[in-house]
Amino acid sequence: MDELRPSGVPAPQPFPALFPPGLSAIYGECRRLYSEQPNPLQVTAIVKYWLGGPDPLDYVSMYRNLGNPTRGVPEHWHYVSFGLSDLYGDNRVHEYTGADGPSGFGFELTFRLKREAEESAPPTWPAELMQGLARYVFQSENTFCSGDHVSWHSPLDNSESRIQHMLLTEDPQMQPVQTPFGMVSFLQIVGICTEELHAAQQWNGQGILELLRTVPVAGGPWLITDMRRGETIFEIDPHLQQERVDKGIETEGSNLSGVSAKCAWDDLSRPPEDEDDSRSICIGTQPRRLSGKDTEQIREALRRGLEITSKPVLPPISSQRQNGMNHDRVPSRKDSLESESSAALIPHELIRTRQLESVHLKFNQESGTLIPLCLRGRLLHGRHFTYKSITGDTAITFVSTGVEGAFATEEHPYAAHGPWLQHHRESGIVLQCDTQRVTF
Repeated sequence: MDELRPSGVPAPQPFPALFPPGLSAIYGECRRLYSEQPNPLQVTAIVKYWLGGPDPLDYVSMYRNLGNPTRGVPEHWHYVSFGLSDLYGDNRVHEYTGADGPSGFGFELTFRLKREAEESAPPTWPAELMQGLARYVFQSENTFCSGDHVSWHSPLDNSESRIQHMLLTEDPQMQPVQTPFGMVSFLQIVGICTEELHAAQQWNGQGILELLRTVPVAGGPWLITDMRRGETIFEIDPHLQQERVDKGIETEGSNLSGVSAKCAWDDLSRPPEDEDDSRSICIGTQPRRLSGKDTEQIREALRRGLEITSKPVLPPISSQRQNGMNHDRVPSRKDSLESESSAALIPHELIRTRQLESVHLKFNQESGTLIPLCLRGRLLHGRHFTYKSITGDTAITFVSTGVEGAFATEEHPYAAHGPWLQHHRESGIVLQCDTQRVTF
């Protein structure tokens, strides 16, 4: 449970032994922008995370930003988190790894909310939103990067607003800071509509962020969230969809290389163990297939590609895009596709890569709706797409010819390395979304 109070944090210089250096560095960047607000209102976790509390963020400071009228930037509330980075340097939350790398997860969250004329104090709901994102990061250990999207499926402020999802980008004012425990950057949350989320998935988050910057009522140059916005950028300017997004998808494909999902796979080469085993869909050693008419209907739906209205899935996997890695590289076997516990028992080098005859893939419905995106936006552009299970070590990667590091090929389209399955796009698969099984 949080409480609201003025921060009242003294300047760190008189109390060097008492004021945590990581916290001091972030406060220093805040004071650079808000020297006239030395004691902002602050939401703080009553029971800190390192004392067993549920909220990973120790504090969320809230500042009043006057905007920039000459650039069309309205007055707004500016929220800054404290806790995703290493504030203390004593291993109470984050492992201390030195000053040369990232501090903790390497970033803090910010949020800019348009100030309504009647507001004399900032709303506190953004602090709980930031705590929710922080809990996801701590639990999944998936960090965020600029351009990432977050599928929230609910108005961010629990109202009737159309702003129900988020993109992340660099904060336009806050500069990365060097702390004794590593570097900290500031990622800003940007509220978006469902149609804008779908466009970001189909194309890329950075492209949609650039479009939002050009539409003042949808964010403007500083990407300020207005929870009362009633129109998408495509309703405000219909040309943006056809001239920018559709053209971008056709020429560039999608930059979304993977998602966290509910997924699983079975080796159909082995006989089922009982009637309830998902491999019982086999007749003999061959998977049961749908009729030619049904298969053609499914293929036509896939050809229509992204004409879907179902909700997308969980936040993207960011580990594949950190440290300047090639976006089109298949995730390394060190990219957390096997748990630390299993790796401790069986070294990666001793896990045999197996060639499979056929496989049965299972996704929840939301995950299944991204199959057309995987095909049209990734594989047809010579890229890969990965589903990483949110409940275990399982990962499913679709690859196309030419993807570096793939061990699934046209000759051997199904390959498994521990819980990680790769599927080459040239061959058909049996796909189960909830209770529906399809072949394509």
